[in-house]
Amino acid sequence: MKAIIEGLNKNFENRVRLGIMSALMVNERLEFNALKELLGVTDGNLASHLKALEKHELINVSKQFVGRKPNTTYGATDFGRESFKKHLAALEELLGGI
Repeated sequence: MKAIIEGLNKNFENRVRLGIMSALMVNERLEFNALKELLGVTDGNLASHLKALEKHELINVSKQFVGRKPNTTYGATDFGRESFKKHLAALEELLGGI
C-alpha cells in the first residue's frame, strides 16, 4: 500500500489544483477567467494555485495583449501532463486495491 501512495503527487492534492490540471489536460490552453468560472473560485485563490503549479513547472503561462486588454492563458507542460497521468494512475491503483 505504501508504494501506491508514493505515486501520488502532492502538487495535485488540492481540489483547485486537481481541477486546473484536469481542465488543462483536455484543453490546450485556457484563459484565467475561463478557469475561474469553470472552478468557481476567486481571483486570488486561483492565482495562488496557478503560481504554485507554475513554480513546479507543471503549467506554463502566456501573457499578451488583445487590443488594449491583457490576456493571460495557461497550458500544461509536457512534464505536467506526465506527472498528472502518473498521479491519476496511482489513484486508480489505490482505488482498485480497496
